[in-house]
Amino acid sequence: MLPARPPYMPLLRRLDAVVARCHRLIQRVSDPYRPERHYMRGPGPKWRARHRADVAGAAL
Repeated sequence: MLPARPPYMPLLRRLDAVVARCHRLIQRVSDPYRPERHYMRGPGPKWRARHRADVAGAAL
């Protein structure tokens, strides 16, 4: 014989799903990694040195 399931089990499952969604949302919002802070914002010094020499050579 199977034990009787309490009538509130579907409610608990639904509540568990809601809590899991809220938890995932909070994790996404509080993620400290922001890619826009880490990408290069233009050419670096090596690129400038290389291209400055190209421009100077072409001007002669």
